[in-house]
Amino acid sequence: MKRTRQEFIRFIVVGVINTTHYYISYLILHEILGIHYMTAHITGFLISFIISFFLNAYFTFEIKPTWSKFLQFPFTQAFNIIASSICVYMFVELFGIDSTFAP
Repeated sequence: MKRTRQEFIRFIVVGVINTTHYYISYLILHEILGIHYMTAHITGFLISFIISFFLNAYFTFEIKPTWSKFLQFPFTQAFNIIASSICVYMFVELFGIDSTFAP
């Protein structure tokens, strides 16, 4: 039980790091480099996705990352990228929220 609780806490920490990394990547791509918000969103997501895999492997679950596990990892994130992309699009296009803050 103690190990599960520690993994959960590490999972939360990795989630915060990953979310922060995503948003910083998004801002650099969109605001500084002038890339369209949806392209910046997907690119930032993919970059943070790769970092998330390694952080979760090494830090959260303390396992050795392999190509096999890396290739399976996208299945766990497929819903997340689809749902977040739809939300970002709706926030910007339908609700008029500034693309800087939409993610």
